[in-house]
Amino acid sequence: MLNSLSLRRTVLVLAMAAALVACGGKPAEPAADVAAHDAPDAASAPAADAALPQGWLRVAGTDVPTSTQLTPVLPVTVTSDDGEQVTVKDTSRIVAGGDDVIAVIEALGMGAQVYAAPLRSATEAGRKAPKQFLFNRTTGVEGVLSLEGTLFLGNSLRRHTELAKKLRGAGEAAVVIDDLQPAPDKVRKVAAALGVAEAGTQLAAQVQAQLDEAAAIAAASKVHPRVIHLSATGAGGAPTVAGADSASGKLIGLAGGLNIGTEAGVANYSALSNEGVVAAAPEVILVTENDLQLFGGEAGLWKAYPTLKQTPAGAANRVWVMPDVQLKAASVGSGSGALALAKALAALPSP
Repeated sequence: MLNSLSLRRTVLVLAMAAALVACGGKPAEPAADVAAHDAPDAASAPAADAALPQGWLRVAGTDVPTSTQLTPVLPVTVTSDDGEQVTVKDTSRIVAGGDDVIAVIEALGMGAQVYAAPLRSATEAGRKAPKQFLFNRTTGVEGVLSLEGTLFLGNSLRRHTELAKKLRGAGEAAVVIDDLQPAPDKVRKVAAALGVAEAGTQLAAQVQAQLDEAAAIAAASKVHPRVIHLSATGAGGAPTVAGADSASGKLIGLAGGLNIGTEAGVANYSALSNEGVVAAAPEVILVTENDLQLFGGEAGLWKAYPTLKQTPAGAANRVWVMPDVQLKAASVGSGSGALALAKALAALPSP
């Protein structure tokens, strides 16, 4: 049994390594410059309430912490995660870097202040933002300034540090929140930048309590299934699996699952060959609502990875669908998502 497991792990690592060489070893970046668009209509939003294929399961926490009717205290000076002191005077038109920070803004009752958000946002405030955009690490400061926001709230040191520096040089407030940090820390920092630090501390404590409860459920469980989280984006446009340092990879581990990408030792989101899928032998397939739509539904998911049906999860038709902001982003919904996933994993029959 042990030799079989070691062999399977070796095959999986080699398969993922080969895929990484083929795709350059990193996820694809969005378009090279800001392209603002009017907000898309509601038809483009993920159908969270749509019926799933027979046998599939929706796994979603219903108790995401919120705090409303707050009175921000501005101006406020905070330390951006790139080390700079930033004074925020106006949060009425926020240019947000991603759904993780947008979800916190929503939880604080300030979703209407999200003025510009990335295309294909999974959050309601992101989809309803007056301006939609694409950008990456080479984005020019002129493009962001043209959005005429009052605060740039980035979510990636890798993509936004240089941009934030240039925005500050042009006189715009720019705060970067490192996307790799724990969800409670991110919640606190976003709230502080919006002038509601006390509410952020309270929300962060609730998120941490949920994470602790999920970890306790996982520790008490005798079931620790092999889980593969599939994404429709990354790796030059090819489908990918969540790696060791992704938010979902960490959440799967906390909830009691064995994340396939973590076992293989890959970072972020990386491509996995059809042979690698079989070698991984997942017992649970995870996909987010937004990614399921991007795959093109059930048929698109099986087409992207045809060998999935040869795995234990595929044979059992065990596909679980989660909200993006509860799985794919470390944010205010992470605790609720972790609890829902931990309970679902623990409820599986013992092997």
